[in-house]
Amino acid sequence: MTAFGSFKFFCTNTPSYAWCNLFYRQLLDLSNSNSNSTSLLQGLSKDATSAPVGIDPVCGIPKLGKEGSIGNIANLVLCVLSMLAIVGVIWLTERRKAAVGRIELRNMFICYFLTLPLQILTTGSFLEQGSTALVVLTAIHAGLVAAFFWMLVANAVVSMQILEDGTMSSLMPYFIFTTAFFGVTLYISLDVGFGFTETLGPSKTDPGGLRSIPLFIFTNIWPAVASLAFLILQSYIILRVLRELRPIFFYALATILFVLSQLAWLLLGRIICKGTAKDGNLGKIDGSFVGTLGETAAVVVLFLGWKSITVEDWEEDQTYGYQSYKY
Repeated sequence: MTAFGSFKFFCTNTPSYAWCNLFYRQLLDLSNSNSNSTSLLQGLSKDATSAPVGIDPVCGIPKLGKEGSIGNIANLVLCVLSMLAIVGVIWLTERRKAAVGRIELRNMFICYFLTLPLQILTTGSFLEQGSTALVVLTAIHAGLVAAFFWMLVANAVVSMQILEDGTMSSLMPYFIFTTAFFGVTLYISLDVGFGFTETLGPSKTDPGGLRSIPLFIFTNIWPAVASLAFLILQSYIILRVLRELRPIFFYALATILFVLSQLAWLLLGRIICKGTAKDGNLGKIDGSFVGTLGETAAVVVLFLGWKSITVEDWEEDQTYGYQSYKY
């Protein structure tokens, strides 16, 4: 068992786990300032010029150009395809002028789109471990992930029509809290990587524990809590307000796809990596592309669920821009 807030298990056993980039820089700086910390970077992580994503991972994809590596090519391809799919979803969302929460949902999809090129860079083994560029990009990536899940919850709240969607009274808190989640997570991530403070930065007593409770909450606990809150709120709207059953299956499917995508990252990554390894610990691909596929599929299904309960044009509208159902 590891302490709450520790990334040690993930950074060792989950190939291409992006947040490990922050801890690699942390350990590298400690190693440079204290010769006794050199042993903290072992195995595949020992040489920063070829190290894969992770901290002494059991299997990983070497940096581009090292050991014949072409980087995390499978996930790169899936991210590019996902970007094309999300562009289509954004366009279709924008067309539904009368639909509830159109502007808020469109911005959520834009946020997810922005995470995809960052995912290529932070998990693709294209940039050198410990580099300033990789730490900054990883921090931005983490901030966007935290902001995305706030936007997910906010879209469920908007669907309840407590405030009129698309108006300043709805959009101002939406963007204020989006900025807050992004900014706080960004700062925490940068502090973990660069050690601005002793509170959030490198642990002097147990640096090898790879522990940061705030980062763990915003990148692991918060997405799970936000997803559950979204499902509960949407279920209430569909079952109690719209009194319909069919659309709930879209949201249940999106939840299942999201859970499976996370399991793919955590469980399939090492299996696929070792299955493509040349010498037992240097793989060509890992489970990250399956995780990306599942996450993008979940986002697309969310759109389909929203589409199934909203109208496209004002002439189809009842009162609130929800689809009329016949019994």
